Amino acid sequence: MNRRPEPPVVLKKTKVFDPADGFGPVKDLVELSDATLCRREGRWWIFLAGQRQGADEITLFSGSLPEGAPLGPTGWRITTMPADPSRAEPLGGAPNGAGGRHCPSYVKGWDPVRKAEVERIYYARDPGQPWGPYAIAFLEWDGSRWVDQPEPAFVATQPWEKGSVYEPNLIYFNGKWRMWYVAGSNQSDFLIHGYSESEDGRTNWSFPRVFAPERLKMFDFRVFLGRKGYETVFSRVWVGGGPPPPETGLWWSHADEPAGDLTGWSEPVRIMGAADCGWHSGPWKPSVHVDDSAGGEIFVFFDGICRTSAPGPFPFAFTLGCLECRGDPG
Repeated sequence: MNRRPEPPVVLKKTKVFDPADGFGPVKDLVELSDATLCRREGRWWIFLAGQRQGADEITLFSGSLPEGAPLGPTGWRITTMPADPSRAEPLGGAPNGAGGRHCPSYVKGWDPVRKAEVERIYYARDPGQPWGPYAIAFLEWDGSRWVDQPEPAFVATQPWEKGSVYEPNLIYFNGKWRMWYVAGSNQSDFLIHGYSESEDGRTNWSFPRVFAPERLKMFDFRVFLGRKGYETVFSRVWVGGGPPPPETGLWWSHADEPAGDLTGWSEPVRIMGAADCGWHSGPWKPSVHVDDSAGGEIFVFFDGICRTSAPGPFPFAFTLGCLECRGDPG
């Protein structure tokens, strides 16, 4: 019997993007967060949700590391408009009133209709204002650009979803697109985690079921293939009043296969708390990747929030950080 993996050991925490620091030569961004990463075209890519100055919509952007560079928290270059290196280029074009795009999740899988492997970035689409309710849609790579789809791929259908589904995290495994997602509402402090699967990732989703109950306040469930089976880093958040409870933060667990039921995963271990360290507090939206070129080091990108001096009802900014971890040594 193979030895079970040990939880990752955090070695270092680094700030990746912070509006207070600016975004280098790109001058039209207000903030960037909600990272999802992949290795494609010989380099590491990062896809993010962000907001441009003077724009109401949240939309998606991209960045990359130099070709052949190992994965890490620094050195990212934001993709800019071809004719203007000071402006970030939105993925899928501007939303154009169709609603904002939030919390992206990159995944590659098989499309039985096209009979081809496809790359997609799933995201939560809002109805024109950033607080929801949401549906889940995706962009698909056509060989030269990311193309938005005219209709959402997944919408709320169950009473417990409260009319809103968002924060998708997907993998393709054993012939199916498998999705963990949040349902409910931050404003009403009701967050419940769901799970569903589909053969083509756009239709005929299996009967959505509750993956984790509301009391856990699970906000993301990011599954990745480790060296000894499947692992996850997930977040537990606090959107109520007062200080966050001690269970708020990032948690790690593992399973032999990516189970669609929480009982199929091991007892979780917390790897990061919610303490305010200045540039961030309350981590969520983990995106986890193993870089074999860095000796199997695990990188956990995560969202944070920090207080600003900006006037108005929301004096906060979203930031992006990265935990560098040593994983189980194979």
